[in-house]
Amino acid sequence: MRRTFQPKLVTGDLIEWDTRPLLAELLEGLEQGVPVETLAWEFHGAVADALAAMAHRASQQTGLATVGLSGGVFCNALLTQLVVTRLERLGLKVLIHRQVPPNDGGLALGQAAVAAARRGAGSSK
Repeated sequence: MRRTFQPKLVTGDLIEWDTRPLLAELLEGLEQGVPVETLAWEFHGAVADALAAMAHRASQQTGLATVGLSGGVFCNALLTQLVVTRLERLGLKVLIHRQVPPNDGGLALGQAAVAAARRGAGSSK
């Protein structure tokens, strides 16, 4: 299976990835009896390639060289490592979660911190 990812500039600063060719290749692979493990590996690689390419394009457009990886998709350790490796090869600095989860758990912690700060600001101490 060849990895298909073609991030493209759509309009202005928007970068879009058409995943339909990749999904079609995955289905074709299943029909041809390609092992699921192989397809999963190729899928992760294609997603990592696309994310890195889009981040690199955004870096070129903005001049920013630091990328923060956050959101539930980065609970996937394999995908996170593949993306980090690719971004670092492109010369970008990568920030990842180390103490707080990248998903809604991190969001909940942030909300609790804001609530605690507001509560503390309203106290008479």
